[in-house]
Amino acid sequence: MKQLWAWGLSALLLATGAAAQTVEREGVKFEPTAQVGGAALQLNGTGVRTRAIFKVYAAGLYVPQKANSAAALLSQKGPRRLSLTMLRSVDADSFGGALNDGLKNNHTEAQLAGFKAQIEALNAAVKAVDEAKKGDVVNIEFTPETGTRILHNGQAKGPAMPGEDFYAAVLRIWLGDKPVDGDLKKGLLGG
Repeated sequence: MKQLWAWGLSALLLATGAAAQTVEREGVKFEPTAQVGGAALQLNGTGVRTRAIFKVYAAGLYVPQKANSAAALLSQKGPRRLSLTMLRSVDADSFGGALNDGLKNNHTEAQLAGFKAQIEALNAAVKAVDEAKKGDVVNIEFTPETGTRILHNGQAKGPAMPGEDFYAAVLRIWLGDKPVDGDLKKGLLGG
């Protein structure tokens, strides 16, 4: 009986360890969990943003509850993080332009008009980063207390952008009907 109990405990520990392993993409390691705003988040999925033939960044999406549909992820409440580790250097104009294009591709003119102040703050935060160099980490985080924040290598940049609906709008850049990269979307959805 003791052996059976010990075997069962060992199997449980192995299964738990296998479920909570670090994921590696293009040499970038994503931990299975992250803390944002005092909440423990789970790594939902990872992927690589490719533009033409260039690998731009490795991304990991951390959420309260794992889900494999964009709708389920976009409707989640509470703290969340999209973590981008740069695989090449990107200047603020290029990065900001890509974010703005992603917003335009996944929202109506009326929706964009409703987010005008937050989009201006997002652009200011990206400008404050100036250049994201190869190896830098850019986190786009949301907490109900502060809103959406851009953190460059752990340092907050620009003003916070209020509204949980705005964070969902930002996530649509990667998870919307017209994502910046279809393979990256699949990866962030856990596929």
